[in-house]
Amino acid sequence: GNYRVEMTRETDEFLALDERVRRARAFEADLFISIHADTIRLKGIRGATVYTVSDKASDAESAALANRENLADAIGGIRIEEDNQLVADILIDLIRRETHTFSMRFARSLIGELSNSKVELINNPLRAAGFRVLRAPDVPSVLVELGYLSNVNDEAQLNDPEWRGKAIESIAGAVALFAEARSVSGG
Repeated sequence: GNYRVEMTRETDEFLALDERVRRARAFEADLFISIHADTIRLKGIRGATVYTVSDKASDAESAALANRENLADAIGGIRIEEDNQLVADILIDLIRRETHTFSMRFARSLIGELSNSKVELINNPLRAAGFRVLRAPDVPSVLVELGYLSNVNDEAQLNDPEWRGKAIESIAGAVALFAEARSVSGG
């Protein structure tokens, strides 16, 4: 009730990565959260992970996950006229830096909220990689891997309504902290 939540899609249909970014920007989103439950070839890995965008991955697993996700389609972004490219590049860089700072703050809050609600986290749960879906230069964004369907324990949790409720409450709590911090800072 405190926020307007917009979904990039309402059904389990494919939506191109650049279209997800475009919709977030069209909604004039203050925050973009991409929620996932994927598989990984290492069956022993389990727990939630929060990713932010980075040109350099924090580890090999993050790079591999981003590469798999990015295969979905081409990069999203904004189009700029050629004659204004230098000025636009400088402005976009400044906007990206501020957006990255907000993304990192949200990611840290989300990890704290997940931890407080006893949602198991992977070792080093704050990670970074070149996820295309997180590349909107002006929308703070994170990708939340709630768990891995390739791990029987994570799969059981993901199918448990009580566990999902804890995860949802954690995300909502982190959104509330983010919104409060943005309103205090005037951003």
